[in-house]
Amino acid sequence: MLDYHVHLWPHGERAVGPTLEHLAAYCERASASGVGEVAVTEHLFRFVQADAALAGWWEDDPDPHLRASAARYWTDHAHADLDVYVDTVERAKEAGLPVLLGLEVDHYRDRMDVVARVLQGYPFDVLLGSVHWLGAWLFDYLEDPTSAQEWGRRGVEAIWDAYANAVEELASCGLCDVLAHPDLIKVSGRRPAVPDEFHARLVEATARAGMAAEANSAGWRKPAAEAYPASDLLARFHAAGVPVTTASDAHELATVAHRACELRQLVADAGYETLTAFRGRVPRQVVI
Repeated sequence: MLDYHVHLWPHGERAVGPTLEHLAAYCERASASGVGEVAVTEHLFRFVQADAALAGWWEDDPDPHLRASAARYWTDHAHADLDVYVDTVERAKEAGLPVLLGLEVDHYRDRMDVVARVLQGYPFDVLLGSVHWLGAWLFDYLEDPTSAQEWGRRGVEAIWDAYANAVEELASCGLCDVLAHPDLIKVSGRRPAVPDEFHARLVEATARAGMAAEANSAGWRKPAAEAYPASDLLARFHAAGVPVTTASDAHELATVAHRACELRQLVADAGYETLTAFRGRVPRQVVI
């Protein structure tokens, strides 16, 4: 098994320099759960290099409350140094730890060319693409009153449509290898009565871009109360020939490799016999 989506710092905690000991503890925890390889995939927005290139993107949103919320969140998080992060993970690889250098690349509307320039020249093994913001609305920040209230102001169908639009733009930019938590938009537990249209759009965008989809256990820890993606959506990915990775989306040691055995069963039930591993952003298949 693989855990191809782990973070080094919880949200709301000031990022400090990663250490080899930090990464070694993650690998030990993963190994104890039958996971043989870990991709360290911190959010791009945690780094000062992203801040220098992208800060202020939220000003496009017409809602001043959402703009202010996004600005606060960004300012709270953008403190780590991407060069130090990369160097530490590369040293861990040289020391023999079963880790990959990755990043979670969030979607910023009409700015993915800027994101590509920030990432240029770094020796990443895998890049996850994700959608967390719809405009300046951080829709999965359910603990924040401004973000949580927005769920009551928009129709569920409109929210899912906006999410699908963002995934389609993210996929079309060709920057990422894996679509992280493909149906993250269900995080609050709100779903369309018939999500088929939106599921079809997510699958089509991922397949057209040649990306893998991620089976992610974090949904079991959220009001959605199921893995990302839902089993029927995962079966659609398989039917479309979209390969798959597995991930915990851990933000702390305790959730590294979270429910790995259940993820194994989830992907097997969808028809998968292999997972997609990466090195230098080149995919290969490994037996589940």
